[in-house]
Amino acid sequence: MQGDIAVSTRGPGLTEITDQVAAWLPPKDGLLTLMIRHTSASLLIQENADPEVQGDLTAFFDRLVPPSDHPSMAYLTHTYEGPDDMPAHIKSALLPVSLQVPVRQGRMRLGTWQGIFVVEHRTRPHTRSVALHFQADPL
Repeated sequence: MQGDIAVSTRGPGLTEITDQVAAWLPPKDGLLTLMIRHTSASLLIQENADPEVQGDLTAFFDRLVPPSDHPSMAYLTHTYEGPDDMPAHIKSALLPVSLQVPVRQGRMRLGTWQGIFVVEHRTRPHTRSVALHFQADPL
């Protein structure tokens, strides 16, 4: 079974999609694969209890890979789409763009404080597409 979900982001940061993904799943055992269909965003399984974790992760990645107009990034040549574009591609090369999650009786086997997030690396809002594939266990 395959499908897609659309995710509206608000600019840089993590947008939780756990509930959208859970609503799509059939009531079966199997393996869920997710893949974001963009080169400037990522997927993460991360803590969803304390929003400070999400803010700290965003701040860390912005510090690790600053905008292309920052002096430390002067070596970049792909800059014509804005100072956030090439750094977004670098971040998506460092972070996962696909995830796999085991599913039991239609429920993802995530840990107590875990959620699935789209990580937006561009500075303005976007609508991102996440491809979903559920492979049911053989009977």
